[in-house]
Amino acid sequence: MKPRRLTREQSKNQTRERLLSAARASFLKKGYVAASVEEIATAAGYTRGAFYSNFRGKTELLLELLARDQDEVQAELQSIFDASGTWEEMGSAVLACYRKLYRRHASFLLWMEAKLHAARDLRFCAHFDPLLNKKLEQITACIVTFAERTGAPLSLPAEVLALGLMGLCDGVQSCYATNPRYMTDELTEAVLAAFLAHAMINRAPD
Repeated sequence: MKPRRLTREQSKNQTRERLLSAARASFLKKGYVAASVEEIATAAGYTRGAFYSNFRGKTELLLELLARDQDEVQAELQSIFDASGTWEEMGSAVLACYRKLYRRHASFLLWMEAKLHAARDLRFCAHFDPLLNKKLEQITACIVTFAERTGAPLSLPAEVLALGLMGLCDGVQSCYATNPRYMTDELTEAVLAAFLAHAMINRAPD
């Protein structure tokens, strides 16, 4: 039995997925700046022409990878909020989610690559800023939802807490990426638990 032939749309989606996968591997191995379009296209099994028929350049690839990563994180957090529960139950679920997130070494490196490049390249920064702002807005919304579902009053404006939480998570992931033996689950969870209990709602952690 012959395999079913892909439709034009299915073929295009397959090409994009293979290029994204190859780009992710190349960015992680060599860095965003050093990775080339030719290298990515070859690794995916396509020509340079096929690359440019699907993407305008490396910037679009990196932004797509970051957007997908953030959407995945948002979906995980939303599932926690949809389940509702007490402060303890929701806090425990958030910590469990956080435990998975800080171990996502590859995703963290992609975000750091983008932030470093944005700091050095104003043209790239113009494309990256909206994505970073969206991430911050989503974290802010999550904090508001967390407070509403648990009935816990926030100690500071949600947008201030969101910036602090994003910086805290970046710092913990940075430490884990360079010193995973020191950054144990217990230590990282204690850091976030203290932030949730004290910085967010001014409640001493148990």
